[in-house]
Amino acid sequence: MKTYRIAVLPGDGTGPEVIGEGCKVLDAAAQKFGFQLEKTTYDLGAKRYLRTGETLPESVLQELSQFDAIYLGAIGDPAVKPGILERGILLPLRFRLDQYINLRPVKLYPGVQTPLRDKRPQDLDYTVIRENTGGLYTGMGGISNAGTHECVAVQNMVYNYFQVARCLRYAFDYARANGKKARGIGEENTLALVLKTNVLQYAGQLWMDAFEEIGAAYPDVRRQYYHVDATCLYMVNCPEIFDVIVTENMFGDIITDLAAATQGGLGVAAGGNINPDEGGVSMFEPIGGTAPMWTGKNAINPLAAIGAGAMMLKSLDERDAGDAIERAIAATTPKMKSQQANEMGFTTTEIGDLVAAAL
Repeated sequence: MKTYRIAVLPGDGTGPEVIGEGCKVLDAAAQKFGFQLEKTTYDLGAKRYLRTGETLPESVLQELSQFDAIYLGAIGDPAVKPGILERGILLPLRFRLDQYINLRPVKLYPGVQTPLRDKRPQDLDYTVIRENTGGLYTGMGGISNAGTHECVAVQNMVYNYFQVARCLRYAFDYARANGKKARGIGEENTLALVLKTNVLQYAGQLWMDAFEEIGAAYPDVRRQYYHVDATCLYMVNCPEIFDVIVTENMFGDIITDLAAATQGGLGVAAGGNINPDEGGVSMFEPIGGTAPMWTGKNAINPLAAIGAGAMMLKSLDERDAGDAIERAIAATTPKMKSQQANEMGFTTTEIGDLVAAAL
């Protein structure tokens, strides 16, 4: 029986609650499909930082690099100054483990209310691929005369060809294997590059040149281009035009939050930070934060964490199990009154039970 070693980072706030339900469903999938999950829990997050002053010790990072995958709840607490845990835990995990792809399926499940009028599940089913280790997030730049009216701050968007090319190759491969034609719901697979080339003339040219060069090797994937501001408009007015989107780090961060709102909220939005290279370790998580106001109330929606678990299984080549979890989610959402915390018609644990039973 195949065994996968999973590092579980429940995190802060409601993170442990949703990850607990995710693990419940993962265990049910493992039993049904004949594999084992060997889970090890780490206490990274606000509680550890407030207790010890540690964020991500080097020894723990080395341990995490030896797992098959990482399953993350959420990290953050109002008692910790913003940026400390992000720069101390989340960004180092992405950068040091070279998780250079952020993968965000955008899927409207049956029975889930969307703020987009008259849109149906078949109209909202695309994927955003975000470059995850470059751009403005590298922190390159500087500040002078801080705290004065003469303050000058510079933050650089930094990319090299290697970073851009490997992201684009992943995106073209993904579109070829998972686009609408590959899923039998469209006439062709398409990949849309989203940037702002009329303003970002240098970084934009690098991305565009690489997009055209690499795309020539994928004649079965049609190339498209959209400015990021127009993309936000289309995501609301006509999301059915999208198949697979690829974009740089900051724009990807912004448009995936908009995408989450259109698919019913953060309670159903899952994502992965992917190192697709052989031996690479990827991390899967619900998109929402720690929601401290709901901590301990058994009222938060666990579907995003459960969906992240499905993504994790697919990344481990247990695709049938991952697909089965997604079908179980789709069988559960029509039974719920809402996807909002405390309005679901069920408790957090009851939602986990429903998905596990459907599976």
